[in-house]
Parts: sequence; structure tokens; C-alpha cells
Amino acid sequence: MASAGANKPISIHAQAGGPGSALNDRVFLALALATCFCDDIQREAGSRQSWANSVDIEIAVGAEKTAERLRAPYALFACLEHDAWTRLQNLSGEIRMIGYAIGVIVLLGWVLTVAAQVPPAPDETARYTGLLAAAARGDVVEIKALVARGQTPDVRDSHGRTPLHVAAYGGHHEAMRVLVAASANPNALENDRYDIVTIAAVADDVPTLRVALALGGSAKNVTSRYDGTALIAAAHLGHAEVVRTLIQAGAPLDHINNLGWTAVIESIVLGDGGPRHTETLRALVEAGANVNLAERTGQTPLTLARARGYTAMVRMLEAAGAR
Repeated sequence: MASAGANKPISIHAQAGGPGSALNDRVFLALALATCFCDDIQREAGSRQSWANSVDIEIAVGAEKTAERLRAPYALFACLEHDAWTRLQNLSGEIRMIGYAIGVIVLLGWVLTVAAQVPPAPDETARYTGLLAAAARGDVVEIKALVARGQTPDVRDSHGRTPLHVAAYGGHHEAMRVLVAASANPNALENDRYDIVTIAAVADDVPTLRVALALGGSAKNVTSRYDGTALIAAAHLGHAEVVRTLIQAGAPLDHINNLGWTAVIESIVLGDGGPRHTETLRALVEAGANVNLAERTGQTPLTLARARGYTAMVRMLEAAGAR
């Protein structure tokens, strides 16, 4: 990985048996998706004390047929956003994948997900006026006064956020209550199709999540550009208590997003096999999630967990009847 003029090696070893790397089961099959997920990848780069604006990856393959297999299972070009793009070309028996994105690093064992939620930046909130400004401050008195003067509670900023979205990002619970009492829509989606339930779920903010649900926010909403749910987003991030809260609120356990993944699958392929994601998977299994729903290439949750060496997850899935 090249960063700030210096090269930093990241070792990725072959599997003990069969094709592919030890860090995932399909020869970096899903790496092409990495350009979609800038925020999480930036965090991964930060954990390595690095910042990458571009990454050049070469994968040696033995035959053209293998190269085709690498390209086919995932929609390489259909999942690009946040100023990211990927170019794939066959060069002398090698696959060279060049990914460019805003602060992206894609040398990961498995691609990380959840399309970026975008909270209001400080320069945006500085330009807010009226209800948006009051919501950003959590100023309940001002919100009530503005509503009394006729300001609409569902006014939008340039990113499609309503004052209720803004208040949810800030964790301003009383402001959220006052806005909904003034007829703000608790299920409104902003431009990236996030609602207040998913905003709280991704932030691992259980108190705000409970307020959002109590105000009429639905755990069943289809959100994000990936046609997911708050439950899928929380499962990806290993937010076990959020997952339990959403399950209690009636979140659909087996919803499949447009990547072909359920919450169970995301807890495995986008997790690290550690305690947080294992507890997340446990919550889903105990709630009755289908442990045999496969992803698009036919791999089941059990197959995916075994390929990654996630022993605790494998045992849990086997005990639940996974095949």
C-alpha cells in the first residue's frame, strides 16, 4: 500500500487448502466492491496510521477462466458511489484492479460495507437557519416557537435531511419528540435513503433508536442505496444491542438487500468473527433468522463462516441446523 510517498506492506497469505487467500474465500472476489464503502474503509486505514487516495492491486491468476470467475459473481460496475470507480483489465495473465475513491484503502481481508451515512458537517450546520438550525442545537424552545409561526417541520437541507434527521444525528431526543408532535414524518428518507431508525442503528445509539421507534419510526423500512434495513446495517457493524432492539420492534429477519445479503450474512462476511459480530449473529439466530439463505453465488452462512475460520460462528450455525 502506498501512502504519502511511502510503501507499507500488508501480508496476505494463501489458504491452507484450495484456491484463494486466507482472509477470504474467493481470491479477493469482493474487493471490487470496496470502492463503494468509503467511510468504513477510511476507518480501517486510520487503524493502520495511513491514508490512501488510491490503491493499485495486482492478482496473479493461472488462466483466463479464473479471471472470468473473478469478475462474474459480483456487480463490479453497478455498485459505485461517493466519487468512487473501478477499472478492471486483463494484463498478461494478471488481473489489475485500480480503485480510486475519497480516502479509500482497499487492502482488506474482506470488503466492509454500509454506504456512508452523512451527518451534517460543521460548515453545513453553520449555514442552517430556522428549524434546521434549532434542531442541530436541540433547541426545543426555538423549535416550538418556529412551528407556532408556521415553519414546516419537514423542510429539507441540501442533502435532503429534515430537522428530525438533524436532531437524530445529534441525539437530541426532546427535539425529536417536539418535531414529531408538530407532524414531522418519522419515516422520512434523506437523499441517501436513511431514516432516523437507521441513523441511530448505524451510530450504535440505542437510546436514540428507542426514541425513534417510540415516535413511529419503523424497523421495517427499506433504507440506503443498497435496499437494506436498519437491521442489516447494524448486523454489519456488530451492534448487537441495536440488533436486539430492532428485532423486538419487528425488523424483518431475512430481508435480502441488493447485494444479495441478509443480516446473518453481513454479520459474517463484513464482520471480523470477534465477540461483537458473534453476539450479533447469536441475536439473529435466537430470533429465528434463516441460517440457510445463501448469497448470490450459492454460499450459505455456514460455508462463509467456515471459509473465514470463524469457529464460534460455525458452531453456532451448526447448532441451529445450518447446512
